[in-house]
Amino acid sequence: MIEARQLTKTFRDKKRGEIHAAEDVTFRVVPGQIYGLLGANGAGKTTTLRLLATLLRPTRGSATVAGFDVVEHPEKVRAHVGFLAASTALYGRLTAREMIAYFGSLNGMSPAAIRARTEVLSAQLDMGEFLDRRCDKFSTGMKQKTSIARTLVHDPAVMIFDEPTLGLDVMTARSIVRFVRECRDRGKTVIYSTHVMSEVEKLCDTIGIIHQGRLLAEGTLAELRARHGETDMEEIFVKVVGGDPVR
Repeated sequence: MIEARQLTKTFRDKKRGEIHAAEDVTFRVVPGQIYGLLGANGAGKTTTLRLLATLLRPTRGSATVAGFDVVEHPEKVRAHVGFLAASTALYGRLTAREMIAYFGSLNGMSPAAIRARTEVLSAQLDMGEFLDRRCDKFSTGMKQKTSIARTLVHDPAVMIFDEPTLGLDVMTARSIVRFVRECRDRGKTVIYSTHVMSEVEKLCDTIGIIHQGRLLAEGTLAELRARHGETDMEEIFVKVVGGDPVR
């Protein structure tokens, strides 16, 4: 489970003063659910996810992931989380298989467990054709699939995806969306950050709309449609970003 309670991150800039990248963000995600964090670039999606993944320390508020507080027990949170960042940052001289094995070893997995898990991920992500090729020869889609595999090699209970289909072709994006859906079906707790409206409609059980660091609306697609009198997610989004924060 993931639970954020008034999670806030404030940065200080010499020219602009205080910047509230995330402000009083409160939501809950349970196992077997995909929570879609929907917002434009700069809305606060990535900051919120980094707070949950313990890459940033909150200015105030709190959060627990898999039962552990992100400030008090960050190492335990990391052991239960797979966080896919926006940047793949792969080691070019390693093959995809070697990349996955390296991160498996960092997570304390045995060589046999790494081999078995690599085969599972390779099949799920259609990586067979490039699993033993060097990462510096990869297309954007190959890099993203490898990045997902290394992130989830330890089979974490909580999965955090930060715009995983950004810049991908349609077929690769579809395969990644399918994979995320399968994670949900296996009982994983999933947060999926995106600004792609169609992905939210197809994939997410609950949707949180974030704008200027604040969570402005939350609910299922059906609830948001009924509340705002629109069927199109883009129209709902446009209405919401001018609205009041969730209380």
